[in-house]
Amino acid sequence: MTTQAGNKGHALITGACSGIGLEIARELARRGFPLLLVSNRASKLRAIAEELTAKYHVEAIPLVMDLSRPKVASMLYDKVHRRGVRVDILVSNAGMFAYGEVVETDPELAESMMQLHVVTPSLLAHYFGHDMCGRGKGHILFTSSISAWGDFPGIAYYGSSKHFLRSFAAALREELRDRGVRVTCLAPGAVATELYNGTTVPVERAVKLRVMKDPARVARVAVKGLLEGKALVVPGFSAKLFALVMSVMPRWIVRQIRKRSRLPDQLKA
Repeated sequence: MTTQAGNKGHALITGACSGIGLEIARELARRGFPLLLVSNRASKLRAIAEELTAKYHVEAIPLVMDLSRPKVASMLYDKVHRRGVRVDILVSNAGMFAYGEVVETDPELAESMMQLHVVTPSLLAHYFGHDMCGRGKGHILFTSSISAWGDFPGIAYYGSSKHFLRSFAAALREELRDRGVRVTCLAPGAVATELYNGTTVPVERAVKLRVMKDPARVARVAVKGLLEGKALVVPGFSAKLFALVMSVMPRWIVRQIRKRSRLPDQLKA
């Protein structure tokens, strides 16, 4: 099933203030979709909504909410329902990252990450997916990661939450296959986003060397795959190769990489 922009419902995008979420919003606006933009960064979100409306002549509604809080999925659904708009595309993209061993991680940080990556996306899929099934059409996209193909110490919370999204998307796709709703999992590799702000990671150089992807390029591939109803979108050959390698990598190699890598210091610098 392929969706066209004419006379369709809104696209709801979480994490729409920066990175992949912002670029997905731009790509959908360029295709003529009205938008519901969700983030907890009020002033920036409103500025982006105004920018997209002015540039692409589509409605862009900012919804300021912290999706890492409990029960926020039902609150967001109620807020959208009260506006009387129809959501035909749900993009659960909001995310956060933290490096650290489980026993050393702040429990509040861990709880926020699990809420943001696991609880809120799955419940948004429940609420909006139920409506889509009633209409017999719709698209749902989850932003996972190629880290979902491996079990790496130091990112246990992050990696396992992304593995959940990959698994959940695959199962939900089968459940909704015959009800007109298509579910897509986006699993990018390293992307030049605000994740690396405040670290010593050379983002601009990494993009030039194609070690990191430009979020705009990732978004174009993601939206194309979403609208074509693909099950899995892994942008770029290097990311596909990396996911394959991680899925078969022996544990002793993972231990050596962790022992010799400076990644923890770079992320915490």
